Amino acid sequence: MGLHARALPDFPWDSLVPYRERAQEHPDGVVDLSVGTPVDPTPALIQRALADAANAPGYPTTHGTVELRRAVVDWFARTRGVTGVDPDAVLPTVGSKELVAWLPALLGLSRGDVVVHPATAYPTYAVGAILAGASAVATDSVGDWAERDDVKLVWINSPSNPTGAVLSREELRDIVTAARRIGAVVASDECYAALPWAEGWVQDGVPSVLDPDVCGGDHTGLLALYSLSKQSSLAGYRAAFAAGDPALIADLVQTRKHAGMIVPAPVQAAMTVALRDDRHVAAQRDVYRNRRELLLPALQAAGFSVSGSDAGLYLWASRDENCWETIEWLAERGIVAAPGSFYGVAGERHVRIALTATNERVRAGTHRLSKDR
Repeated sequence: MGLHARALPDFPWDSLVPYRERAQEHPDGVVDLSVGTPVDPTPALIQRALADAANAPGYPTTHGTVELRRAVVDWFARTRGVTGVDPDAVLPTVGSKELVAWLPALLGLSRGDVVVHPATAYPTYAVGAILAGASAVATDSVGDWAERDDVKLVWINSPSNPTGAVLSREELRDIVTAARRIGAVVASDECYAALPWAEGWVQDGVPSVLDPDVCGGDHTGLLALYSLSKQSSLAGYRAAFAAGDPALIADLVQTRKHAGMIVPAPVQAAMTVALRDDRHVAAQRDVYRNRRELLLPALQAAGFSVSGSDAGLYLWASRDENCWETIEWLAERGIVAAPGSFYGVAGERHVRIALTATNERVRAGTHRLSKDR
C-alpha cells in the first residue's frame, strides 16, 4: 500500500452500508437521499453535441478548445456578473473533484505547507492536502490563519456542500484580502451557484470570488471552480472548469500536459453547447425546487430543524441528536441520508438530505416522514 493510501482517512461512505441495507428492507423500497448524484436525464441538446463530436481520433487539447474557453467567459459575464475573464485563464477539468483533490499538489505544496478549508466541508479538501503531504486546517474564521505565512491555499465553498450557506461579497472580500497579504492562493468551489433558494440570492445571484466587488477586478491569486454536473445533469460526463489568475492557469496547463489530465474532446464540445444555453439550467432548477418544496415542510413536520440550505442540492437538517441516531431513525423508514460527521466535527448533529432522487422517490420519502414507520 502506498504512503498516501495509508495516510488517507477511511472512505466515509463505507460506514453507511449497514444503514443503507436496513433501508432497503422497506417493503416499498429505499429512498436514497444520501448522495448528490443527478438522476434526471441529460438534456437532449447536450447529448446531440456529444454525439456530433464523437469522431475524435486525435488527442484533445489540455487547455481546452478556444470555443469552450470563450463559452466559459461569456457564461461568467451573463450569469455570474463577472467580466474581464481572460479566455487563456480558463481550464477544463475532469470533473471538479479531480482538481479539488490534486490542486495542492499541482501548486507544489508539500510538508510544512497549510491548506485552509471550511469547518463543515466536503472531505476532499483535506484529502487534497494529505495527497500533497501538506496539512489541513478546518476553520470559518479568517483570524485563525490571516497572519500565518505557512498557509499557501485557502478553500472557499459557497454555496456550501453540505450546509447550503452562501458567503456574501463582503465575506468573500475579507478572505481574498487576508490571503493576498500572506501570498496564499484562494480557490473557490462554486459548483452549486446556479441553485439559489433564499430570496436575496435568487434576485442578486450567488457571488463569485471573481466578482469585481470581491476582488477589485484583479484575478491574481484566485481560482473559481465550477461543474456542470448539477446545473446540466452532466455528472457522468465529468465536465467542469477552473478560471481566474492567468499565471496560475498557465502553470496548471503545463503540469497537466505532462500528466495527461485532459477532458475528452466530445465532452469539451458538449460543455460548450451546455454553457451557451440557459433554458435547460432554469428547467432543472425548477425540478429541484419542486422536490425541495416537498421535502422541506415534511422534514420540519417530522421534528427536524433545517438551517442554512440557502442554495444547492441539500437540506442541512437536525433532530438535535447525534447524526448516527438520526441516520438510524431514517433507515427504519427506508430513507438514507448522509451523516453530518462526514463533513467534520461541526456537523455531528446534522444530516444532509439530497434533492437528487426521482420525483416518485421524493414523494415516497415525504409520505414516510409523516408516518411512524
